[in-house]
Amino acid sequence: MAYNILIVDDSTTTRAIVARTLAILPGVEIGQVFQASNGLEALDLLDKNWVDIVFADINMPVMDGMAMVEEMVKRQDMEKIPVIIVSTEGSQTRMEDLFRMGVRGYIRKPFTVEKVGQVLCDILGGNDVR
Repeated sequence: MAYNILIVDDSTTTRAIVARTLAILPGVEIGQVFQASNGLEALDLLDKNWVDIVFADINMPVMDGMAMVEEMVKRQDMEKIPVIIVSTEGSQTRMEDLFRMGVRGYIRKPFTVEKVGQVLCDILGGNDVR
């Protein structure tokens, strides 16, 4: 099964690195990769496209990752989409809030291919993607 991915980050470089990392993961078939520079763009893409997993930064202009997740939780068509936070920020309080809202994983920048594989493995139900 190919997974459609949405990468949300205000840095084009970070979006490219995440996309490249996903492309080289063994055992994960990637379908379409969508990109957005903030949460508002991401919600628009989610309205128009089938997405299986969202990788999102926290700190972004226009709409940050936390507000995006809050909005996704409110929408029946988006509330079950797994969100993985990819950020330099990892304050205990903020992460607890995000996990309470339904975020499924956290990857600290800078990251390794192995870390991305591990988090995806956990979310995809134990499929070994490392």
